Amino acid sequence: MPKVRAEKKTRIHTEVAKQGIVFNKDFGQHILKNPLIVTSMLEKAALRPTDVVLEIGPGTGNMTVKILERVKKVIACEIDPRLVAELQKRVQGTPMQCKLQILIGDVLKADLPFFDCCVANMPYQISSPFVFKLLLHRPFFRCAVLMFQLEFAQRLVAKPGDKLYCRLSVNTQLLARVDMLMKVGKNNFRPPPKVESSVVRIEPRNPPPPINYTEWDGLTRIAFLRKNKTLAAAFKQTTVLTALEQNYKVHCSLKNQDVPEDLNFKEKVEQILEKIDAGVKRARTMDTDDFMSVLHAFNEAGIHFS
Repeated sequence: MPKVRAEKKTRIHTEVAKQGIVFNKDFGQHILKNPLIVTSMLEKAALRPTDVVLEIGPGTGNMTVKILERVKKVIACEIDPRLVAELQKRVQGTPMQCKLQILIGDVLKADLPFFDCCVANMPYQISSPFVFKLLLHRPFFRCAVLMFQLEFAQRLVAKPGDKLYCRLSVNTQLLARVDMLMKVGKNNFRPPPKVESSVVRIEPRNPPPPINYTEWDGLTRIAFLRKNKTLAAAFKQTTVLTALEQNYKVHCSLKNQDVPEDLNFKEKVEQILEKIDAGVKRARTMDTDDFMSVLHAFNEAGIHFS
């Protein structure tokens, strides 16, 4: 039995060597090799013949060619020039060649183009920044079907009170509806990653909630710094009070309002939390509506988080 396993492993390594590609762990390169999962992801994206699709980290193009068969255009973002060459070679001389546009470089540093859907087996180390780049992108896209590390995907869909509920959960769910589609085992990749994976579907809320996202993000940073502590405790921290008081004074200055001489800022913050019964609440059990009411209460009092 061990001998058969060794032969199989050698055969896989020989195939990879034939392609002349050594996968780069720094870029999180794990190529999805199971065609059934690729097909399932594309079906969940409900692609249309008129769609422009954004793909991140196309690798050797296993998913790319399947998308190209179904849509008007694919814009593939790839950081590794060796894989770009493989992808170009794969479509060269076929009808797909004119439907594929390749953007070479770091997708986090580039402006995203217009697209209808995003489908990708994500490089896991850029998961969080890419999700927010995607959700703050305009004009709106229809949906994204993305492969993530399992625990990251679980955080995206976690509800208030869940063990994995965190700032990522509430920030994402403010801007989008997120659904877990399927779990994907390690052996569906080459080389196999050390973690299990999962596919999620993200659909942006359109229109978006009527709030300043930078403000919202500032509030949730404070609240989730110690997610098991009460908001009253979170807002008592000296660094938090100092930053918010500075923001308050800037706001007063911009509005040509005088800052009260007898201002006790700590007391002012406590009164706001007390007024909306939020002082005893804990971030780990608060939903988007709870955070929305806290943000509005502070903003009405001239206190801002950015």
